[in-house]
Amino acid sequence: MDNAVTLERNGDIDTINGEEAAFTTPHTRDAGETPASPLKRKRELSEPRLGQVHISDTRSSGTVPIKAEFLIHIEKPAQTVDTSIPDDDNAEAFHHVDRSATASNSKKHKKSQGQNKSRSFGKSQDQVNLCRTRAHAPELSPTSCPFGEQCKLEHNLRRYLKEHKREDLATLGGKCPTWVAKGFCPSGWKCRFVGSHSKEVETKDGVKELVLLDDEARYAKNGGGAQDQEDTNEVDVGVRNILVPEKRILLTRRKVPMPKAEAISKWVDRPSKGPGKEHDNHSQARTEDHATENSPVPAKSSNDIQDNRAQYSEPPLLPSEKRRLYFGPETPVLAPLTTQGNLPFRRLCTSLGAQFTYSEMAMSVPLIQGSRAEWALMKAHESELAPPTFTSKFDHQIVNDYDQGKDLRFGAQIAGNKPWNVFKATEALTSLLPGGLRVIDLNCGCPIDLVYREGAGSALMDRPNQLEKMLRGMNLVSNEVPISVKIRMGTKDHRPTAQKLIDRLVLGSQDAYNAGLGPSGVAAIALHGRSRQQRYTRKADWEYIAECAALIQRLNATANNLTDTIRDPDPRTLPSSNGGKPFFLGNGDCYSHTHYNEHIAHSGVSTVMLGRGALMKPWIFEEIAANQYLDKSASERLGYIEQFVRNGLEAWGSDEIGVGNTRRFLLEWLSFTYRYVPVGLLEVLPPNMQERPPAYRGRNELETLLASGNYKDWIKISEMFLGPAHADFKFEPKHKSNSYEAEG
Repeated sequence: MDNAVTLERNGDIDTINGEEAAFTTPHTRDAGETPASPLKRKRELSEPRLGQVHISDTRSSGTVPIKAEFLIHIEKPAQTVDTSIPDDDNAEAFHHVDRSATASNSKKHKKSQGQNKSRSFGKSQDQVNLCRTRAHAPELSPTSCPFGEQCKLEHNLRRYLKEHKREDLATLGGKCPTWVAKGFCPSGWKCRFVGSHSKEVETKDGVKELVLLDDEARYAKNGGGAQDQEDTNEVDVGVRNILVPEKRILLTRRKVPMPKAEAISKWVDRPSKGPGKEHDNHSQARTEDHATENSPVPAKSSNDIQDNRAQYSEPPLLPSEKRRLYFGPETPVLAPLTTQGNLPFRRLCTSLGAQFTYSEMAMSVPLIQGSRAEWALMKAHESELAPPTFTSKFDHQIVNDYDQGKDLRFGAQIAGNKPWNVFKATEALTSLLPGGLRVIDLNCGCPIDLVYREGAGSALMDRPNQLEKMLRGMNLVSNEVPISVKIRMGTKDHRPTAQKLIDRLVLGSQDAYNAGLGPSGVAAIALHGRSRQQRYTRKADWEYIAECAALIQRLNATANNLTDTIRDPDPRTLPSSNGGKPFFLGNGDCYSHTHYNEHIAHSGVSTVMLGRGALMKPWIFEEIAANQYLDKSASERLGYIEQFVRNGLEAWGSDEIGVGNTRRFLLEWLSFTYRYVPVGLLEVLPPNMQERPPAYRGRNELETLLASGNYKDWIKISEMFLGPAHADFKFEPKHKSNSYEAEG
């Protein structure tokens, strides 16, 4: 049961469990009221209201205001731990840092900041692997091995279980999470919980045989059918959007046709010969045919007319014809997070109220090359492909023709540096993924140096012409899937360029209108309130986000009142939702329902994307729905960790490799969660994400353990659910002081 913080109203004073708190409920605007300017809002928020309580704050700058009775005064730490502000680049595209640098002078500018630039996590695997032909078969009825005696893997099942496989785990009740949930286990004999779904039976001849157990009734109830024992390893329980191996192999051999992307790539640098011109040829042919009978104008020959008619092809779906979307106050969004935004974590957030999720950022070129690792990022849990569950706050239909029952939760985010590769990646995603996508988002905000040097991510903000062509082309090849974009304020500090870029994205450039192309047709724009140079330091600039939201409102009004037919947009090139206007999402430092409500009420955004706030406390979605702080107990927080582990074992497997992957990503997540300070320990609300907690003790030993930034405590937490780490397992977080290597 949640320890919900009770909110009481005493005049204009908010109280939390009877104690006064220095936070206020955001004002809401009446319908039709003109939003105040960002500077006026800043003055209003800074001026005390009648009866508002201000708690004196004498703590040092940048530290969390924890009540004195929980603070620990340490004169000399027993162990040196890095207390510097963590670099949160690993919340966005961090796995791309692990690639070796391509610049020849990269060593010249290398700074020593105590970070692991190339991380290694060791290996978690059996001493000798069991042959796949034995992995799911009864002991005495194995499938014949195609390699025969030359096979170097283990074929003797009892010897494998006794000598090469680690002992079964006693955690999680000693039962395999996948078998309990679905009625069968894809890991077979390799499962670290195999004792819970296997037994020794005696045959008619009196011979004892080891066999696996399947709960066929439960398996069928969960959507399964007859199992193909040879392909059981390929079965992902509850996982959708799996690229079939045959298609992936064809991608690696460049044998998957992408006619739309190839056609669009030919004219992208010559906009005057765009697709619209091709379809105009068909009408022109009809006009010329009519002119031969009723007009003195010399007509072209019949051969020329036939050539024009032969050029006609079925036109692509324009932005106005795509699936309807909706973003609103009821739909908090989990931001795209690389490494951290994996399937088990997204599944956890979805269960806690996240309405929309995104894949980890995938690079376009590896996608079109059939990279197994990149396509794995597109996998989604079945709950993410179900319709969102929000309840509209409006009596009328929120978006014309929007059908919530046909909507999805899951979208993909890609990055690329050239039009042709994002076109092909978009066509591949929309044509090859069986489960479908809600939206495809183009990343223009990734600040990582390697991605930036390749011309992708935030580098696209310095090339607005290229970006506009990319988005327009993606719209032409994505079938019914809408296209969105995520940007930052700019690439340089104190030199924001997002407003100019938004102007171009909403109305289209003059060159595009001269060519008759109109706007790029993006369905949504998300803005992170920091520059690329700023990375994740200092607070996100929500005043600038509010200015951009006000700009979009003015641009929408301008578009409605345009009298200049040259700039009058073709309605077909406008987004299908929101009255032909893009939704606008804000992102940065949202850490509580108070922040969320304030941003919705005062910044003019459609909704808010939550990144690090969701990593530190994934129940922030519950807080937003309940509109109150939830003081989660240590046991409840540990329950979320257990749920993540169960999700991980289902997604990555319960064999030795799957357990190692689950442990690695759990430790990555714990490097964020320890920074959360329970609400009941705070003196001042709302909490500030940028502040770092001083040394403190929790209300019990478990809460103190969860607050530890020491890697040994993270390992201890992982062992509660996954047992001792493999001898070859290593954990290397970003800071070397937190590195771990299994001892012995």
